[in-house]
Amino acid sequence: MRKGFTRKPQGDEPATRGKNYITPSGLQRLKDEYRFLLSRERPAVTEVVAWAASNGDRSENADYQYGKRRLRQIDGRIRFLTKRIDAAEVVDPESPRAGQAAARAYFGATVRYANAAGTERVVSIVGTDEVDLHRNHISWVSPLGRALMKSAAGDRVALEAPGGTQYLTVLEVCYERISVEPFREPPGAEASAKGLPRDANRPDEG
Repeated sequence: MRKGFTRKPQGDEPATRGKNYITPSGLQRLKDEYRFLLSRERPAVTEVVAWAASNGDRSENADYQYGKRRLRQIDGRIRFLTKRIDAAEVVDPESPRAGQAAARAYFGATVRYANAAGTERVVSIVGTDEVDLHRNHISWVSPLGRALMKSAAGDRVALEAPGGTQYLTVLEVCYERISVEPFREPPGAEASAKGLPRDANRPDEG
């Protein structure tokens, strides 16, 4: 155990900041949301807007105004998801690794560490679209993710926190399946209210 070694994250880490690294299940969640918005929610809201527009003065028509605003929100989210999916670089935590790639913490690693008080915690390093603090999924570009990056069992790393520098001891690094919360249809969705089938106009995978 290299107790004397303390690694501090450098100002230019990670060097590939612009890349959208993501796990397979994280990418699937983005695709599922994209499909829902494009093939179910947007058509349902469009139908509401068309109905509201037929009811007379649009300037005083709350249903029409709300529907148009909702369409703008949906279109903005669809554009965002399209960019994130197109830029995705999938990294599977379960892919075989050897040598340093298996022993050190990179994207997709699950890391067990202890703070100065000896309290242990386990986190998984995931993409910015997959952060879930309830599941201990942290972003690879977060302060903690950056502190743990490239560390191995036995390393002492420095976490730059708002209250000052904290030193963490890495106890274990492993690569295993990371279960990302799947996309679920949001409550109150217009598509649900209209009873649209879940596979309506569903595009092909890919």
